[in-house]
Amino acid sequence: MIPTLGALLWIGNLGVQAVAGDADSTRAARDSIATTTASATTGAGPRRNRTRVAASRETFRPGWVTERGDSASQRRRAIEHSDWYYKRLAIHKAASFATAPLFVAEYIVGEKLFDDADASSNLKSTHQALATGIGVLFGVNTVTGVWNLWDSRHDTQGRARRMTHAALMLVSDAGFVATASLAPEGEDDDERGEGESNGQNRHRTVAIGSMGVALASYLMMYLWK
Repeated sequence: MIPTLGALLWIGNLGVQAVAGDADSTRAARDSIATTTASATTGAGPRRNRTRVAASRETFRPGWVTERGDSASQRRRAIEHSDWYYKRLAIHKAASFATAPLFVAEYIVGEKLFDDADASSNLKSTHQALATGIGVLFGVNTVTGVWNLWDSRHDTQGRARRMTHAALMLVSDAGFVATASLAPEGEDDDERGEGESNGQNRHRTVAIGSMGVALASYLMMYLWK
C-alpha cells in the first residue's frame, strides 16, 4: 500500500513540475514575443514616418516641377516667332545698313548745294535721288519694324530696347517728312529772298537732325544687347 502511495506521489510531483515548466515556457515565450513586438514597433515607427514624409515630398515635388516646366514651356512657345518675322528682320537690318551710307552721301551733297550758289543741275538731281532712296528705305524699315514690333508684343525680353528704337525711328520718320515739306522750290539762288534762305536753313537743320536721330537709334540697337 505504501509503495503504491509513494508511486502516486512521485507521478503527481512529475505532473506538477511538468505543468510548472510549461507555464514558465509559455511566460518566457510571451515575454519574448512582447519584447520583439515592442522593438519592431519602436524601430519601424520612425522609419515608417520617414518613409511617409519622403513619399509625401516626392509626391509633391514632381507635380510642382512639372507645373513649372509646363509654364516655362508655354512661355517659350508664346515668344516663338514665325519664319516671316525673321525674314522681315533681315530686310529691316539690310535696309538699315544701306541707309547709313546714303545719309553720308546726302549730307555731303546737301552741304555743297547749301554752300554753292551756282550748283549744277546734276548735283541737284543727285541730291533728289539720294533723298528718294532714303525715303524708300525708311518706308521699308517702318513697315517691317512696326510689323515685327506688333508680332513681338508678348515677348518681354528686350521690350524696352525695341520700344525705344521704334520711338526714335518714328521721330526720325516725322523729321524726314518735315524735311521734304521744307525743301526749296528750285529757284536759282540769286532769285531767292531772305524768307527762302530761312526755309533752306530749316530744311538743312531738320534733315541733319532726322539723320542724327536715326543713326543714334541704329547704334543703340547694336550696342544695347
